[in-house]
Amino acid sequence: MILRNGERVHLVDRKGRVYPVTLRAGKVYQHSGQTIAHDALIGLDDGSAVTLSGGTKFVALRPTLAEFIMKMPRGAQVIYPKDLATILLWADIYPGATVVEAGIGSGALTMTLLRAVGESGRVVSYEIRDDFAERALENITLYLGKVGHHVLHRKDIALGIDEENVDRIVLDLPEPWRVVPEAVRALRTGGIFLSYLPTVPQVAKVVETLQGSGAFGMIESFETLQRPWNIEGRSVRPALRMVAHTAFLTVARKLATPVAVDPDSETE
Repeated sequence: MILRNGERVHLVDRKGRVYPVTLRAGKVYQHSGQTIAHDALIGLDDGSAVTLSGGTKFVALRPTLAEFIMKMPRGAQVIYPKDLATILLWADIYPGATVVEAGIGSGALTMTLLRAVGESGRVVSYEIRDDFAERALENITLYLGKVGHHVLHRKDIALGIDEENVDRIVLDLPEPWRVVPEAVRALRTGGIFLSYLPTVPQVAKVVETLQGSGAFGMIESFETLQRPWNIEGRSVRPALRMVAHTAFLTVARKLATPVAVDPDSETE
């Protein structure tokens, strides 16, 4: 595939440092006093080597979604790719699914969900902050182009989910327990509720609320850790730094048969 006018590309130097560029015909990219015309990049094969005016060499690449997310403009902290990948599997996001999410943040989760459900599915986002919503929509368009299977509601999801019989609800909110009553109403039987939270007290609160609703079972909470390794010849060792704790995922299934709630029981 060739690099096209208007899309985001990454210039990667020999040390692996990444420099994002949005290609615009007639524009010139500048780096440390060196330049290269955007027109010299437009039309190249993805992965081509390019040389700036001063001789510095780069590889021009169309970024993967994970690479784009880590370098895209942000209005809010993004969910890391390691967690996005886990969310897709544990929330069982599939082509054709209807997924409700909140909040939209900078759009990282939204883009991941949109690609997973495909054009036959639908992603419905709830966001109360206009600045976050605008930034997220810009990022979505920059990477995915115009999409017709995304709906954005600028409202508090805890005050009401407009959709019914949805397949999945995925929440990146500080108080997802406020949404549980609406999730009980809006989720289809067998549907999945997933929340993304940074702290243990938040996780305890959402689990308690899910249990207390009587509508959810198979409740699990966990985190994912990512440790890279350096492999250079005979030197094979873990990297000195890793992406450790970012957040906890809590997953629950809506059941057809109500769950009996014993307030005196303890979770094993």
